[in-house]
Amino acid sequence: MPTLYHAPNSRSTSIVQLVEEMGLTDQIDIVTVTIARQDGSGGRDPQNPHPEGKVPYLVNEKDHIRERGAIITYLTDMFPESGLGRSAGDPQRGEYLTWLFYYQGVIEPVAILHFAQLSHPAIEASLRDYDTMLTRLDEVLVKQPYLLGESFSAVDLLCSGPFAWFGDQMPSTPAIDAWVARCQDREAARRVQAKDNS
Repeated sequence: MPTLYHAPNSRSTSIVQLVEEMGLTDQIDIVTVTIARQDGSGGRDPQNPHPEGKVPYLVNEKDHIRERGAIITYLTDMFPESGLGRSAGDPQRGEYLTWLFYYQGVIEPVAILHFAQLSHPAIEASLRDYDTMLTRLDEVLVKQPYLLGESFSAVDLLCSGPFAWFGDQMPSTPAIDAWVARCQDREAARRVQAKDNS
């Protein structure tokens, strides 16, 4: 059985929600660990095998998967019947992978830099700036409710996360706000949040 290492109210929360959304809670063992937090609390947990003591970390026999985009791809490919991913051969496979990589390579780093009030022309030329990232999301979400069209997918779960997490500290647009609200208004999100806060 695959094992997911998770620290409540951290980046791994989105993967726990994915497991809930996919109906895999009886097929994936979730192990709660501690991590070092930005406020100086917590610390590395010796039972967490992640080489840097981070979460999420998925272990499936000899396979060890780090980074949320990789874990999402792995799980949605492993369990395609959930409908939250797009398998090889699906006409939206490229778009699905693009959003996963756009999150890792653009949304999260640009959001962190914006939050930290750091900017430099070299960063903006290579990663893009915050307004460009917002424009890209907005131009899709003004036309459709989710990034891949009419139905919620794993890319919505991942890409909406920073907007939900940081709230008003991340400027957005009405279309993005409505999308984030739709992504948060899900039973799986409520169940995971209740567990994380218990």
